[in-house]
Amino acid sequence: MDGVGLVSESGCGVPTSQERCPKQGSPIRVGGSRNTSPLGRVGSRNTSPSRQKVIKTKPRGLDEETANTFGKVVQPDVQMEDNIWAMLPEDLLNEILARVPPFMIFRLRSVCKRWNSILQDCSFLKFHSQVPSHGPCLLTFWKNSQTPQCSVFSLPLKTWYRIPFTFLPQWAFWLVGSSGGLVCFSGLDGLTFRTLICNPLTQTWRTLPNMHHNQQRQLIMVVDRVDRSFKVIATSDIYGDKSLPTEVYDSKLDRWSVHQIMPAVNLCSSKMAYCDSRLYLETLSPLGLMMYRLDTGYWEHIPAKFPRSLLDGYLVAGTQKRLFLVGRIGLYSTLQSMRIWELDHVKIMWVEISRMPPKYFRALLRLSAERFECFGQDNLICFTSWNQGKGLLYDVEKKGWSWIAGCALQSYNSQVCFYEPRFDASTG
Repeated sequence: MDGVGLVSESGCGVPTSQERCPKQGSPIRVGGSRNTSPLGRVGSRNTSPSRQKVIKTKPRGLDEETANTFGKVVQPDVQMEDNIWAMLPEDLLNEILARVPPFMIFRLRSVCKRWNSILQDCSFLKFHSQVPSHGPCLLTFWKNSQTPQCSVFSLPLKTWYRIPFTFLPQWAFWLVGSSGGLVCFSGLDGLTFRTLICNPLTQTWRTLPNMHHNQQRQLIMVVDRVDRSFKVIATSDIYGDKSLPTEVYDSKLDRWSVHQIMPAVNLCSSKMAYCDSRLYLETLSPLGLMMYRLDTGYWEHIPAKFPRSLLDGYLVAGTQKRLFLVGRIGLYSTLQSMRIWELDHVKIMWVEISRMPPKYFRALLRLSAERFECFGQDNLICFTSWNQGKGLLYDVEKKGWSWIAGCALQSYNSQVCFYEPRFDASTG
């Protein structure tokens, strides 16, 4: 671990205290809005503090918490002496460091020997597991001259970080997905199909045992952070052998278990979505969805008909029981639009909840047959265009569309997924 590090690709450094704090007496301006306070009026006659009238205004476009934060008086940083930092209790220091963004921890490890060994400290990992998540990130994986490359784009920090992925074996080629800080890969080691689980931050990984029917499958990984375990579900591939049974790997048992064979259906996509302990796939005949219940190990058909004129559809899992369908509508390029539906579990039908504004649709997909990818996490839906190299984000809760600033695909064959960086995610 001593040689592992993350490289920021934004070129932006951490601002100093002088850069963060304005000089006392200078006006504080918020978001470029007009300053209506007498303090900001140059040449104003009313300069007596006792006669100044404070006008409380809420900056436009900011919520209450953000407005209150900007309205607070900015105090200059207080420089603490080195001996005070050295006297901090171990548990207090770990609790402070646990709240530092995970990508910054690698920079802090060079401060001293004590901080360099922090990732092996059980107390730090305990505090880290209890703090809120850093926030959603986008992980891109590709191979350049057979060398695995990986970059992570932090949405909260709006910065790219390069993660060394040379620790992976050469056969790890397909990015299956990510959950709870772990990333799953699959590939062919010679003629043997293998599955690998890794934590990119700690650079730890292990290969799972072979399946009972060890052939290339569709895989999806789910992590249970409360139970500190994970499962991998293997189902029939759209182009593979439909007679293979469904298999589930349990990390607590360290073995695969065989379950029911998926009923004879005609799959229309290899994309899967997992929410509320259920796995969903799209089918053409019979039309609708196939649902696999992880608790019982059985499949059942849901006759939810797709919207008319649907060209391509992606299933996206939201929080709790929410299941979304994303796809293009329209037979002609000039009339196409991107829409989002949510499954009504009671009426068993798709209900439209949003449409992509035309300006975003034209910028994301300039051609009617242009390829795009769609994936989601926690009611966030991300659209990526391979030709345009752009990323578009839709927040289901806030009903807002926004470009992912600074986000560009690293390569035309990049594989992308949401990723939650966590040090406490274990592959064991």
